[in-house]
Amino acid sequence: MEGGEEREVEKRSQLPAAMDGGCGAMTATVSAMDVEKTAGGDEEEVSPIEQVRLTVPTTDNPTLPVWTFRMWFIGILSCSLMSFLNQFFSYRTEPLIITQISIQVASLPVGHFLARVLPAAKFRLPGFGDRQFSLNPGPFNMKEHVLISIFANAGYAFGNGPAYGVGIVNIIRAFYKRTISFTAGWILIITTQVLGYGWAGLMRKYVVEPAHMWWPTTLVQVSLFRALHEKEDRRMTRAKFFVIALACSFAWYAVPGYLFSTVTSMSWVCWVFSKSVTAQQLGSGMHGLGLGAFTLDWTVVSSFLFSPLVCPFFAIANVFIGYAFTVYIITPVAYWGLNLYNAQTFPIFSSNLFTSTGQPYDITSIVNDKFEIDMEAYEKHGRINLSVFFAVTYGLGFATIASTITHVALFYGREIYDRFRASYNGKPDIHTKLMRKYEDIPGWWFHLLLVLTIVVSLILCTVLKDEIQLPWWGLLFACGMAFFFTLPISIISATTNQTPGLNIITEYVIGLILPGKPIANVCFKVYGYMSMSQAVSFLADFKLGHYMKIPPRSMFLVQVHSSNSLRSRPSLLYFAIAAISKTFHIHPTPLSTVHWNYHSSLLELS
Repeated sequence: MEGGEEREVEKRSQLPAAMDGGCGAMTATVSAMDVEKTAGGDEEEVSPIEQVRLTVPTTDNPTLPVWTFRMWFIGILSCSLMSFLNQFFSYRTEPLIITQISIQVASLPVGHFLARVLPAAKFRLPGFGDRQFSLNPGPFNMKEHVLISIFANAGYAFGNGPAYGVGIVNIIRAFYKRTISFTAGWILIITTQVLGYGWAGLMRKYVVEPAHMWWPTTLVQVSLFRALHEKEDRRMTRAKFFVIALACSFAWYAVPGYLFSTVTSMSWVCWVFSKSVTAQQLGSGMHGLGLGAFTLDWTVVSSFLFSPLVCPFFAIANVFIGYAFTVYIITPVAYWGLNLYNAQTFPIFSSNLFTSTGQPYDITSIVNDKFEIDMEAYEKHGRINLSVFFAVTYGLGFATIASTITHVALFYGREIYDRFRASYNGKPDIHTKLMRKYEDIPGWWFHLLLVLTIVVSLILCTVLKDEIQLPWWGLLFACGMAFFFTLPISIISATTNQTPGLNIITEYVIGLILPGKPIANVCFKVYGYMSMSQAVSFLADFKLGHYMKIPPRSMFLVQVHSSNSLRSRPSLLYFAIAAISKTFHIHPTPLSTVHWNYHSSLLELS
């Protein structure tokens, strides 16, 4: 332990006992000396992952308050703001996204400000006995800051942007120009966001406690928290480096964002052969394969697979090899070499749907009033066609799902089996050992939440079946797929920072089972795919709390409460679509076009 960190732990351990009463702060009778002794124990307890050893502290101060008025006030405020703003601006062609890290930085001065101005007087509340509470139990600490960030992350739908269930309402109201009741939309959005808690609770001991499940993306947050809170004696401290990097990135963004937007996507192939259609297909980063294209805009680099600075090198290399094989070998051969399914009739790179002559396909004209395919209209318009790159990408998505199962079985099957047999009796690392000083979350909390969510969803699928088209057995099938894939995909995410999705397989499976029902297709997808995706996000947050030594019950209650912020999204959604559609013609954003067109293409499966 460094001298500065040791002094900081000793200093915090001497805070007055009244600090423990801050709005129900969870405490433990463990002194700083006991914690240091535990941290300095058996070397075998040290994490086997080098990045974790260099980033995550091996000490804890259980006396720090976490359930403070400051945490609840800033957390609820930030969650509500992020939920509202991200949903509102998601309707822009280029959405403005406020991420968790923005709140992580902005909430720090607010927390310190409240620690200075709030009264430190103690008081008692009826029904809590002799326990004393205070609006200001002491300095703003790191654990409060972590829980505030967890709050904010829910406002960002745990990294997934706007709530995915909102897309279904968008499809019905904005694209098909039909109606869905507020009750159906509200239940759909809430249940699809909460269902993942149940899967996460069942998988915690397999992907949170094991040291090899290190979740690379959480280490970035751990490092930032330490930079913002810990005082160091080094010349270049974490905080100083963060401020320098923040200032430089902020200054540079003015170049691609406002002053010289051309650097966002540059292709020398298109410049040299400006009149060649083939050159545009090869070199364009917007409408082609991007051969020779490059960018000086970091938001473009990290827009799809997130920051490469977080991913392990082997994962980046794997992605690059797969990308090169798909874009530079499979797609050109299928397009120019074989002209597969008349591929040259359509653009080489596009997410749109086309007629056999290459014209845009009007999907709304082949859907009747019951949200089902009109076969007579379909026969008149002809088959639906995709661009070759779009078709290849979705085709390889099936290979991704299959490889996820085989990879986890071959490389982590034995570990999963051992964890299943040993349960909680296996030898923990130092972080798991420190976390066992806190009360764990009872399993029935997750089970009850899971059962209640499924029951409410079943009511939606039976009482309001005409609005969402999904039968009750389809919901149970979607839940079964989500449960089956949550563990292997969580392991992939925990070790590589890449999260394969179930969006393709869920769309295709229900398209075969219930052909010609687009709303049933997307509802099945959101229950199957997004509940799994939410579970992975919950598990990542649990790992962050594991590293930062946050009491598990505090984590659970904050996550559940923060999900209630989603209740405002259906109201905002209905207001936004109604207001915009009265004034403007709604144009789909690029991302929504991809989802809508693929859902529509599945109408053909009959």
